[in-house]
Amino acid sequence: MEVRRSVGGLLQASAHHGRACFEETSHVHPTDQRSALCDAVVMSNPAEAASAPTVVRLVGVYDADGSLRGELAYWVGAGLGRAHCSLCDITHGRVRERTDWKACRAELPVRFDTFHRDDQPTAVRSALGGVLPAVVAETAAGVVLLLGPDELAACDGSTSRLTAAIEDAVARAGLGWPT
Repeated sequence: MEVRRSVGGLLQASAHHGRACFEETSHVHPTDQRSALCDAVVMSNPAEAASAPTVVRLVGVYDADGSLRGELAYWVGAGLGRAHCSLCDITHGRVRERTDWKACRAELPVRFDTFHRDDQPTAVRSALGGVLPAVVAETAAGVVLLLGPDELAACDGSTSRLTAAIEDAVARAGLGWPT
């Protein structure tokens, strides 16, 4: 396994010549530009997969504020077609958390915590650089972006599509689930 060091916050997964690669960036732009300095962990053979970073927690960040004012602004904006958060569509109905989301979350192999753009953990905020909504995996090696706005929109409000998208993203990233 090859490891390159630098300063940053987000491990962005990518494929390179059939190998999984994690690049640490200070933030992610919609165009997926990466910083020049990065941590990269490249797994070059299947034997190294056993030492792949393990997902310890999933974190979803809504593209909405969590304050009462923020919740009301989103609710009104969504009703008028002026605000949209595809992660909100997956996890919430008009007023509260969806029952199918609660069941889906309970079946995941790790805890899935959700935050709003104004109350997300500092490390996640720094890593995402304002790209919302998003789902990230926390590992001992750092934060890995799994799903961005486009991937969440492709779930089309479906918890089963979200689960499948997370599973695919974890596999593509070369991450593992706890045993």
